[in-house]
Amino acid sequence: MRDVDDMRAAPGEDVSFAVALVNTRHMRAGTEVDLLADAATAGRWLTKRGLLPGAARLAGPDDDADAIAERLRVLREAVRTLFAARFAGGQPPAADLALVNATLADAPLVPSLTWDGAGPRRGERPAGGDPLAVALARVASDALVVLTASDGGRPGLAPCAAHGCIRWFLRTHAARQWCSNRCGDRVRAARHYARRRTQS
Repeated sequence: MRDVDDMRAAPGEDVSFAVALVNTRHMRAGTEVDLLADAATAGRWLTKRGLLPGAARLAGPDDDADAIAERLRVLREAVRTLFAARFAGGQPPAADLALVNATLADAPLVPSLTWDGAGPRRGERPAGGDPLAVALARVASDALVVLTASDGGRPGLAPCAAHGCIRWFLRTHAARQWCSNRCGDRVRAARHYARRRTQS
C-alpha cells in the first residue's frame, strides 16, 4: 500500500489543504491509489498537515475509526466534484455543495490575528468542535477559498492535462498544463512516439 509521502506534491498542495486532499486519490501506472484507504493512513495524512494534533486520536473509544476515515474520503470526493464544476463552469450536484457547507458548520472557524517575525497575519481558529470536525472544517474552508478565488493575479485551479492523470494543481503560470514534470514528460514522449509512427 502506498503511503502519504509516496508521491511528489503537485503545485499548490503545499498551500492548499483541499488540493492536497483531492490528490490523495490518484492514478499510478494505470491503477488507482488511495492514500486514505484506512483509518491509519487518514490519521497520518491529517497529522502530517497539522490538521490533527499528533496526540489526538482519529476515533474515540466508542467510535469506528474506519467510519471516521470515511468522512474524510467523502469530503475529498465532494471537493473533487466541486473543483470539476468550477473548472468546467458548471453547476455541482446539490448534495456535494450541501456536504461542504455542513462540514463548515460542524466546527465554524472564526477570524483571528496572529503576529510573528513577519508581522501581523490573518488566521482562523475553531469556535468549537471535536478535533476531527475542526480538521474537516479547515479543509472545507480552504476549498471555499480555492473555489471562490478570482483568477486575476492568483494561481488558477486546474486538472492535470496528462491522459490518465486525475490530480489537480494550482497553476504557477498560465502555460502550465501538468501536475508534475513526470506527467509532462509522459505527454511529450507520447507525442514524439506518435509523430515517429506517422512518419514511418
